[in-house]
Amino acid sequence: MKLQKATRCALFAILELAAGHDRQLSANEIAEKYGISTNHLAKVLRSLGRVGLVEAVRGAGGGYRFSGNRRRTTLLDIIQLFETIDPIRNGEREDGDDTAEGKALCQVLMEIEDTARATFASLTLDTMIKLVDRNR
Repeated sequence: MKLQKATRCALFAILELAAGHDRQLSANEIAEKYGISTNHLAKVLRSLGRVGLVEAVRGAGGGYRFSGNRRRTTLLDIIQLFETIDPIRNGEREDGDDTAEGKALCQVLMEIEDTARATFASLTLDTMIKLVDRNR
């Protein structure tokens, strides 16, 4: 499964900020660490701010800090802000979907989407931060 750039930026930023225990980071600091565009990341951070997961701190030494609950916020919560995981159920049809083979393929793809959705919904930021720490 491949996530869109905005989604990956959001996940990197939110994990970085949530692991920081009230520390503030600038968009530039986060962007440099992950090799992503500061402008693109700033747009992503605004989206995260609109839903209350990060807050902007103005002034000298300002930046962003995590303002959500890392034990309750899941990867699915973040991913759904930037993309959908279940395009088949949203009525997007492809050539051949009305054939027996197409219906069987759609059934398999829906099962894969359900599994991905359930996995993302079961992984909290807290769990991911622990996984990151183990991989250091």
